[in-house]
Formats: sequence, structure tokens, C-alpha cells
Amino acid sequence: MRENTNRHLTILACSALLIALDIILTRFLAINTQFLRISLGMIPVAVAGMAFGPLWGGLVGAIGDVLGMLIFPSGAYFPGFTLTAALTGIVYALFVYKKEAKVISIALASVIVCIGLNLLLDTLWLNIMYGSGFLAILPARAVKCIINIPIYTIILHLLWTKVLTRIPGFRDL
Repeated sequence: MRENTNRHLTILACSALLIALDIILTRFLAINTQFLRISLGMIPVAVAGMAFGPLWGGLVGAIGDVLGMLIFPSGAYFPGFTLTAALTGIVYALFVYKKEAKVISIALASVIVCIGLNLLLDTLWLNIMYGSGFLAILPARAVKCIINIPIYTIILHLLWTKVLTRIPGFRDL
């Protein structure tokens, strides 16, 4: 019982740190325009999903988005983006959690997140928010996604294989 409680507390503490990192990477270390954001903010969300499963990945994504918006607002809040952030953690969990973190698994998750969530779903949210033509803002966002897929894949694979799995006890969480 005590061992299980310690595990949950460790996951909670790690998730809190990942939420803070998500907010910093998304709100401070990003390039923002009205229709395009270039950031590595999804990396902590992906790591949460990969390490702790779909529930924690989704929670880290959603809480990071809501807290980031409350603490450092950069426009109107729209719950669709919170859904996208939660789904990001869930997708990476479905491909990597409790499995070997192969490059192909991380790449497939990155493709789904970049094209399915960031390109299509987020463009729909922007269309709903601003009334801009879906197809008008799609090309610039598509270029960003094509560039981000290999970047996310490489960063997550290296972070997972070279850093995180070498932390004593990390695999046991």
C-alpha cells in the first residue's frame, strides 16, 4: 500500500514539473502569431503520456493549457485547444506507454498529433474562433507540421532513450 502511494506521489510531482515546463515552453519560449505557434510545449505533454499513461498524459496537457491561459493569457480562452492538448498526451501514451519506445512508434504518434490534432483540429478551432477560412490558414500550418514531425520524433526519442530511461527507478513508475 505504501509503495503504491509513493508511486502515485512521484507521478504527481513529476506531472506538476511537466506542467510547469509545458507552460514555460509554450508561453515564453515560443514564436506566436494569430494563426501559428511554433514551440516545443508539447514535449512535456508527450513525455507525461509516454511515461505515465493516457490519463496522466491527458491531464498534464489539459491542466498545462488551462493554467497557462489563466496565468499568462495570450487571447481568448477556447476549450478546443485544451482538448487538443489533452489528446496529445493520450496519443503518445497509446503508442509508447508500457511499450518499447521505438522510433517508428514515436514517429507515428508525432504524425497523428501534428497532422490530426495540430493541423486539422487546431485549424478548425481557429476557424471557429476567428471566422477565418479553414483553407486559407491551412498551408502555413501544414508547412509547420511537416517540419515539426521529424523534430518532435528525434527530440522525444533521444530524450526517452538517452535521458529519462537512465534515471534510476524511472522505469518502475
